[in-house]
Amino acid sequence: MTVTELSELRGLLRGGDIKYRVVKNTLASIASQGTSVSAAREAFRGPVGVVISFDDPVLTAKRVLEYSKKNEKLKVSSGIIEGRFCMLDDIKAVAELPSRMVLLSMVAGSLQASIGKCAAALSATIQSFIHAMEALKNQRSS
Repeated sequence: MTVTELSELRGLLRGGDIKYRVVKNTLASIASQGTSVSAAREAFRGPVGVVISFDDPVLTAKRVLEYSKKNEKLKVSSGIIEGRFCMLDDIKAVAELPSRMVLLSMVAGSLQASIGKCAAALSATIQSFIHAMEALKNQRSS
């Protein structure tokens, strides 16, 4: 890849607080020993670029795959997501997921809906009791 293409990739990744580095294979192999990245030691062959994100793995996968579609020189072969070695198909599956914030809002929405249904059920029970008491009162007063 040319310097311009690498700068474009880094600019795209920088928007999501993601780092891209080209690394030497021997140094990457030595640095990965004893870590969850050691599963990828076999992938350290030929020119290797490393994408590092500490926030959202879904956003990282989306951006890297998006750029690799635009520029065929960037080939994604494997990666480590949340400490697990992933091949290209796994990375594509992760990229299809909604972002972390969307997933969190979906969980919050479903929790809120459950709590709302519980509150409505309790309120309906109390309302039914009140209506029954008023009917009893009206029946006794008549």
